Amino acid sequence: MTSIPTPTHCVADFCLIPIGTSSPSVSAQIADVQRLIESSGVKYVMHSAGTTIEGTWDRVLQVIGQAHTILHQQGIVRIQTDIRVGSRIDKEQSFQDKVDKVRELLGREE
Repeated sequence: MTSIPTPTHCVADFCLIPIGTSSPSVSAQIADVQRLIESSGVKYVMHSAGTTIEGTWDRVLQVIGQAHTILHQQGIVRIQTDIRVGSRIDKEQSFQDKVDKVRELLGREE
């Protein structure tokens, strides 16, 4: 099984949830995660319920794992992350390509 490769490119949407913090607000922790993502070099966009990142399969999952590590290093003992990952092999399509296509279709309706 170890000889099965991962897809070369993927888009992942993830929502990282620190559990057991002293405040219901986790904006400071999310800001730390955003700094990490920005420095990682992967393409990304933050939205109100998470972040979408794209790159190689290994790099995308590495960045999500590193996000866990930086929060654990701050003393957050438990983190839950929901991840949705998509890949396709017929063409490379960025998350922006997907949004642009839908906007194009919506523009035709006006």
